[in-house]
Amino acid sequence: MRYTFAVLECVVNISEGADKARLATLAESVGVDLLDLHSDADHNRSVFTLAGVEAPRILARTALEQLDISVHEGVHPRVGIVDVVPFVAIDPSTYDDALAARDDFARFASEDLGVPCFLYGPERTLPFIRKHAFVDLLPDFGPKTPHPNAGAMCVGARPILIAYNLWLKDCTLEVAKRISKELRSDSVRALGLQVGSHAQVSMNLIAPDVTGPDAVYDFVAERADIDFAELVGLVPARTLARIDRARWEQLDLSSDKTIESRLARRNQTRR
Repeated sequence: MRYTFAVLECVVNISEGADKARLATLAESVGVDLLDLHSDADHNRSVFTLAGVEAPRILARTALEQLDISVHEGVHPRVGIVDVVPFVAIDPSTYDDALAARDDFARFASEDLGVPCFLYGPERTLPFIRKHAFVDLLPDFGPKTPHPNAGAMCVGARPILIAYNLWLKDCTLEVAKRISKELRSDSVRALGLQVGSHAQVSMNLIAPDVTGPDAVYDFVAERADIDFAELVGLVPARTLARIDRARWEQLDLSSDKTIESRLARRNQTRR
């Protein structure tokens, strides 16, 4: 297990965003290893940003005890209760460390929890899995059919990305979809979604050193009125450092919302 002494972040996406009592139970299960929690009732999805390799296992097991995919409703695409489990290497750790953690988690989830796991990273992308899972793509680990209550898991290794939403003002879903299509590139994945009464451009900035929150905000603002920006999870400190401090509030950014600041707080708490 090369990653034993690695610094790893794991950004687990759980298909539950409305039940506060269950979310509290999930958060309590991982203790100080929880760096950030972002929940959305309309998406019916929560993003747990975790430190290390043990907390994702604890969270996955607890989520399967608490939740059932067969009764889930929400606007965000998903294949399971513990929908996405990406491992991210934080300097000085390497991508190989993240790959080792990914594969080990997939073995755990398939063998101990009985949930099929699709791998993403160098083999394929997450959008490819969403399109092909159980159609013409079988799981890499575990059963070849979905778990009746848990569905499946997408377990990945990836570089740091930024999950980012822009909520549009007085805008239709069709416009949000058109903007999202225009925005997509090698550095930005985007979807136009209807979230409650709002249209939303929901993004993953997969190369934030190339295209950051300020750039996508300005791109969208040229095409529609933005009600507000929403950071989902955390940003690397280097991304924040490149953006004018005067824009941080507009972009829903702050020094407290960096990966480095939350890791430092967690490490201080553990002492």
